This record gives sequence, structure tokens and C-alpha cells, in this order.
Amino acid sequence: MTTFFEKIFRTIFPHEDPAQVKHEYKLPESINFSLRVTPDGWFVVTMPDHPGLVTQANSHKGLMEMVNDAVLTYYDVPKRKADIIYDRLDVGATVIQYQGQLQTKHA
Repeated sequence: MTTFFEKIFRTIFPHEDPAQVKHEYKLPESINFSLRVTPDGWFVVTMPDHPGLVTQANSHKGLMEMVNDAVLTYYDVPKRKADIIYDRLDVGATVIQYQGQLQTKHA
């Protein structure tokens, strides 16, 4: 759920085109990650190609947001540029897709 302050922030700083942000900050077209689920249901993501990059979330929506936030932070992309750059995560037989709002479906 988008908060009031996030809406105001995005009114002042609209999202930029993800392809342009990837090019400007030299982000990879796709990311390779390892996912494990903890006994209490949290998703923990590490990225072997990006040493030290680790994030976690307790839902699919949170996972999409946290993976994007972690990668954008890793590459020093300012928050005003974008929130979602990678709009699809392939997790085994499940695809987590972001298209204006989060969708989860089985591949």
C-alpha cells in the first residue's frame, strides 16, 4: 500500500524509464539470485554476482520491493530515479510480476 508521503514524493519525482536508469547506472539487464525461505516464512535473497548484497521480505510484494531496493542501493541509484527496475522475478515454478500492481502466478 502506497503511503501519502510516497505519493507526494512520486508527484515531485516521477519514476524514470527503467531502461534509461539501467543504462545510466550500468545495471545488468537481469539479475541472478538465490532464494531461501526461513522456517518462520521469510524470504531471504542473496545475489552471488553481487558480493554482500542480501535482503529479506515476508511476502511476495515485499520481496519484489526489497530486491529492487537492494540492487538500486548497491548501484547507488538515487531514490528519486525509480522504485521498481526489475519487474519480474522467476522463482522456480512461480513468477512474481509487477505491472502497476503486484501479480503472482505459477509458470
